[in-house]
Amino acid sequence: MELKVRYVLLLAVGLWSTLLLTTVSAHQEEEDEPIVEMGGDMDVEDDMEELDHGEELLDGEVEADMPPGPPSVPKVTYKAPEPTGEHFFAESFDMGTLDSWVLSKAKKEDIDEDIAKYDGKWEVEDMKDGKLPGDKGLVLKSRAKHHAISAQLLRPFIFDTKPLIVQYEVNFQQGIDCGGAYVKLLSQTPDLNLDEFVDKTPYTIMFGPDKCGEDYKLHFIFRHKNPKTGEYEEKHAKKPDADLRTYYTDKKTHLYTLGKTFQHVLLTRYANYISTLVNPDNSFEIEDPDDHKPEDWDERPKIQDPDAVKPEDWDEDAPKQIPDEDAVKPDGWLDDESEYTSDPDAVKPEDWDEDMDGEWEAPQVPNALCETAPGCGAWQRPMIDNPSYKGKWKAPMIDNPNYQGVWKPRKIANPAFFEDLHPFRMTPFNAVGLELWSMSSDIFFDNFFITNERHTADHWANDGWGLKKAAEGALEPGLVNQMMTAADERPWLWVVYVLTVAVPLVLIIVFCCTGKKTAAADYKKTDEPQPDVMEEEVVEKAEPDQVKEEKSQPGKNCHRFSPPLLM
Repeated sequence: MELKVRYVLLLAVGLWSTLLLTTVSAHQEEEDEPIVEMGGDMDVEDDMEELDHGEELLDGEVEADMPPGPPSVPKVTYKAPEPTGEHFFAESFDMGTLDSWVLSKAKKEDIDEDIAKYDGKWEVEDMKDGKLPGDKGLVLKSRAKHHAISAQLLRPFIFDTKPLIVQYEVNFQQGIDCGGAYVKLLSQTPDLNLDEFVDKTPYTIMFGPDKCGEDYKLHFIFRHKNPKTGEYEEKHAKKPDADLRTYYTDKKTHLYTLGKTFQHVLLTRYANYISTLVNPDNSFEIEDPDDHKPEDWDERPKIQDPDAVKPEDWDEDAPKQIPDEDAVKPDGWLDDESEYTSDPDAVKPEDWDEDMDGEWEAPQVPNALCETAPGCGAWQRPMIDNPSYKGKWKAPMIDNPNYQGVWKPRKIANPAFFEDLHPFRMTPFNAVGLELWSMSSDIFFDNFFITNERHTADHWANDGWGLKKAAEGALEPGLVNQMMTAADERPWLWVVYVLTVAVPLVLIIVFCCTGKKTAAADYKKTDEPQPDVMEEEVVEKAEPDQVKEEKSQPGKNCHRFSPPLLM
């Protein structure tokens, strides 16, 4: 019995361990940083690598002499991030102003005057449910409005051999119904005026989240200049395969980073990327638009045999079906009765006017005599397939001796073909802007940073987004709350919870309540002495010599075996 109990306990422990691991894994999916693939190898990092927050971020320690009680939560003190190393733009909004930003005073073209203005409100304020007092950010405040705001870089970013790294934080504090939170890197042009920043203002790269309805996007668009025509074309990366829903609905701050493999992909695979993925028409050769198919070109692989002759006995006029001559009219068929007859109970309406309505006739009803008969009316033989039917004769098909194949126009050199050997050298940009329409308010932006050094970007992220992550982690809910939250987001976890609790209970009931009956229960009451059940169990485990000795010396079974043998 103890063995059974141990097995049940081990099984229960295993199931509980599985439950905890499943819950923690489901919860950890929200905390771990996914890497969203774009355009094959273009990575957009959301929630970067595990950042080393450092002990200096935690202010205060739990004293050893504190009275027993729940452990206190370490306090995370906010400190504004400070840019280090080479950078082109750094904005944390912790000064509480928009002095370095320009609000657009322009209007959108080709839309109603009532909504053409960029009159959406922007404010610098703390996050509503922020865990770091003093950590301010740029907040989009208006619903159903056009918003446009931009700022100059410290100096223009010129694409050369160094990489481009752009990162910023977004928190959809009220969720998001329809709207975007993407940034535009505004191209350096002579006529760039941030006061007139609109949707048509030239940009070099557009990057960031966008959502409307159930369409969750992560944009990466860059404008490429065709070296042949001089015209700019937008190149869109493919939609990520990852499920982005959580990043729009969890009301947490997420770090969006463009960089890492961005330059590598453009330098090593851009030719194929442009030629096949983005612009499939950019081929070395094209079909000659002036080439036309000759009139005598024969594209028929098969033709009717011109030498075939219709057989003399082929009757094209034979019907497909004929009456069955072997059919016999069923007995009891009522030839003189019709299937329908006038309703004998019908009465002409009193207001019937024969001059206006015509002669009145009783409505037709099924003939009651036909319900019991095989049929009524004139009997006709049923139709069957005509064995002599062959249909219209056609000559059989043979291979066309004049077949020339499917005609295609000849190939000529593509006058618009180009090969960009330096694709990373895009148009320089000297400003960053947010040009957005949103049906949701209170979208929180923070910690914009543009650099060409990876370690500098990591340091900025660690000091900014890393602090938010540490503060959120310090206030994470307990295990039970995590389990409930995980189950709300993933209903299938309720099945795991139920099975984890129910299976051990069922096994305990089966093992403990449906065990083997004792041997004494099989005996009828008698005055004859009966052996103990314990004696039988112990004798089965004893060695053969011991069994013989014990049978020859009755009364010793009660003292020979010690408790350690009872497993």
